[in-house]
Amino acid sequence: MQEHHIKRHNNTVAFLKKHVKSNEKIIDLGTQNDLSKLISDSGFSVTNTSGENLDDNYHAYTTDEYDVLTAFEIFEHMLAPFNILKASKADKLVASIPLKLWFAEAYWDKENDWDKHYHEFEKKQFDFLLEQSGWVIKDSALWKSYEKIPLGIRPILRRFYPRYYIVYCERKEN
Repeated sequence: MQEHHIKRHNNTVAFLKKHVKSNEKIIDLGTQNDLSKLISDSGFSVTNTSGENLDDNYHAYTTDEYDVLTAFEIFEHMLAPFNILKASKADKLVASIPLKLWFAEAYWDKENDWDKHYHEFEKKQFDFLLEQSGWVIKDSALWKSYEKIPLGIRPILRRFYPRYYIVYCERKEN
């Protein structure tokens, strides 16, 4: 695993431990991956989704079976993240996104339909999405990209501008 992934994953687990108890059941949007394995290895009970299109097929994950909804860098791949955010019955949400950077275009893999960023949020846009879908942000953090890559304007700018945004939210009181 690349160094910047290890640092980001460790930051994510530390943020999760700050807000989620190990006995709370987590539904993690996205298939099992290195981060979800690390979260499980850290003592959390994690169930991953199965790789289905979560814009259409999210209803199985909106039961009251789960205490926490996690979504680590998946909302930018969805056309309509509002739907699952609104429908979730979890009381807590921990989610991270890559931020839109003024000096880089949205990621768009021409070979793989599933690997495209339909949204690259600014912080205020993501905050608004969460608020409109029924969540209250209780804590957040920004991280810079740690990847050691060749010199150039964009790699240098990534050292100064936060690339990742993570939030801890609770469901709004009705």
